[in-house]
Amino acid sequence: MKQTKSIPIAIAVVLLCLMVVSSAYTLPEGRQALITQFGRIIGTPVTSAGLHFKLPFIQDVRLFDKRILEWDGDSNQVPTKDKKFIWVDTTARWRIIDAIKFAQTVRTEDAAKTRLDSILDGATRDVISKHNLVEAVRNTNTLLDQAKKRREMVSNQSSDQSLTEKIEMEEEITGELESITVGREKLSGMIHERAKSNLVELGIELIDVQLRRIAYEKSVEEKVYERMISERNRIAEKIRSIGKGEQAKIRGKLNRDLKEIESTAYRQSQEIKGKAEAESIAIYAKSLSQDPSFYEFTRTLDAYKKTLKNKGSMVMSTDSDFLKLLQKR
Repeated sequence: MKQTKSIPIAIAVVLLCLMVVSSAYTLPEGRQALITQFGRIIGTPVTSAGLHFKLPFIQDVRLFDKRILEWDGDSNQVPTKDKKFIWVDTTARWRIIDAIKFAQTVRTEDAAKTRLDSILDGATRDVISKHNLVEAVRNTNTLLDQAKKRREMVSNQSSDQSLTEKIEMEEEITGELESITVGREKLSGMIHERAKSNLVELGIELIDVQLRRIAYEKSVEEKVYERMISERNRIAEKIRSIGKGEQAKIRGKLNRDLKEIESTAYRQSQEIKGKAEAESIAIYAKSLSQDPSFYEFTRTLDAYKKTLKNKGSMVMSTDSDFLKLLQKR
């Protein structure tokens, strides 16, 4: 009798445990839950992490991410307004803000990514095709603005010919750059705004969109590189020619300075020689005035040193004044 009584109790305990297990669920951080009953959504989304309860057996729990998610699109070939075909690689960040609407429209995150592919790719194609290639490549006109400021500064404050030539060369280089009115960052914003309204209907918030990579089509990439190389070579040749002109100017100035230094040094040396000769003549004159005979004696000895030092013959009269010192005993 006791065993027959304990069987219903055990069954009741097991059923109670099953009911507790099937009614409790744990919601982890970064997730949100929807309660469905026979496929129909009941109540509002559960967003706080922790232990929660539902009706056992007849209600189910569907979990959705509430964190920021990434979307990486495939590269697509897009024609620009100036008829250039480019490959555009786009990336975006998004999150589920209305789990009920999300579950009713796209149902799963994989299906949501498929919808993101079509919406974002279409928005990217529409925006890029309405603008020139340069708008998607560059973000500002910084180089052009800096060159313009330098030109204004030179025209107002300087008349240096070499600096003017450098500015002219910079104008030639920057003249190849096309001015932009929108820019890459604003294009990303336009794509974001265009796609955002369509995704709100799916319970999705589009946080931002970025143009990650832009590349030419293979058929025209080689030609573009060849053109870039030829342009760079032409600019390099222009820079070399300006450098050679500067070299010629420096060498001309160097030669002028050298000749000026040499002429100044020659003039100074001649002045020093003239002063020395004048002082020498003054000394000779002073010594002559003090003792003419002694001066004549020393000068005659100097003449003997210069004329009689080498071996040779000399024919002179015995009564010559030049030999009078040798005749005296």
